[in-house]
Amino acid sequence: MKPILVFDIETIPDIDGIRCLNDLPAELPEAEVAELAFEQRRAKTGSDFLPLHLQRVACISCVLRTSEGFKVWSLAETELDEAAIIQRFFDGVEKFTPQIVSWNGGGFDLPVLHYRALRHGVAAPRYWDLGDGDYADSRDFKWNNYISRYHTRHLDLMDLLALYNPRANAPLDELAKLCGFPGKLGMDGGKVWSAWQAGEQAAISDYCQTDVVNTYLVYNRFRRLRGELTAAEEAAEIAFVKAQLAKIGAPHWREFLAAWSGAAPGGAV
Repeated sequence: MKPILVFDIETIPDIDGIRCLNDLPAELPEAEVAELAFEQRRAKTGSDFLPLHLQRVACISCVLRTSEGFKVWSLAETELDEAAIIQRFFDGVEKFTPQIVSWNGGGFDLPVLHYRALRHGVAAPRYWDLGDGDYADSRDFKWNNYISRYHTRHLDLMDLLALYNPRANAPLDELAKLCGFPGKLGMDGGKVWSAWQAGEQAAISDYCQTDVVNTYLVYNRFRRLRGELTAAEEAAEIAFVKAQLAKIGAPHWREFLAAWSGAAPGGAV
């Protein structure tokens, strides 16, 4: 079984970067620095969504599915700094050369990781292999790599299902629920900064983990769509994932499983 790595990131304003670019004093509180950046962005675009190079990675959550089992975890600033979070993520790509899967990873997550990796001097040679690397199978990456939009080593499910048409994009939360999966529980990306300021880093990590599990479940439904899984095989994988999450036993997984049991039975699996 080829390793499958599903990932999602959560970000907060890059306070140090905003200070640097605006020549702001170090003693200015973080909340005021961020609000200045939001005001500048609203004046320029009408939205306070910051440019990707000014988004600091607070958490990367992953699902790794291999022939040996299922694992879900977070690389987060509760334990690591941003540079270490990003380096460990790319170290996983280096180790496993997995199929990587995201929801809007091509439009948000990966460009953010590129800019932040560049800033911190992170090394990611396997990820950036375009067929000219020093690996035995490097030639294969000329035709199928992580970078090119229409290649599949990185599968951005949102982009692909919309046939690369932004007007056709669907929210993960809604599509997951329509397929009979739990969807988001109590938090979304717009609440991450306020949660961070309130010291709720663990809640951000938990939320990010539920997002990657939703993405993994939708990915398996997509695999069924393109004939990689039968309905019975998808149902078996769903049962397996439920059992693995139940074993973890953390409160956010208990909530996730309870929501799942009450979800609409989309997909007839």
